[in-house]
Amino acid sequence: MPTYTITELAEEFAITPRAIRFYEDHGILNPKREGVGGRHRVYPARERTRLKLTLRGKRLGFTLSEIKDLIDMYESPKDTQPQLQRFLGLLQHHREKLEQQREDLELTLSEIAAHEEECRQLLVEGRSRSSVTKTKRKAVAA
Repeated sequence: MPTYTITELAEEFAITPRAIRFYEDHGILNPKREGVGGRHRVYPARERTRLKLTLRGKRLGFTLSEIKDLIDMYESPKDTQPQLQRFLGLLQHHREKLEQQREDLELTLSEIAAHEEECRQLLVEGRSRSSVTKTKRKAVAA
């Protein structure tokens, strides 16, 4: 069975070793320890998979606690009703949160568009006023 060092995983997933240690601190990863005093971390394929799932969950916007729960469920039998209900509940909660964020973004984008239009209008009016002022100056000078 293949094993990986912290450096190999960091390079493969384009993250820092510090990030991997952070996931260890949160109980998501649990590498084997080798060498004098267990100073060298060795990650079996299982831990690599857990890291991959963690990064995927993070990209999807899950919290570390939710990610840990999901990964722990992934490793246990998948056919139990309570696990599926819990997983479904997590997914529904996450969907609701994302839909609220989408609504907030759409509202913010709409407000930005209104401000942009107002600024454009003011710029056009400013040019018109500037032209009128120049015409008046020329008339007075003549």
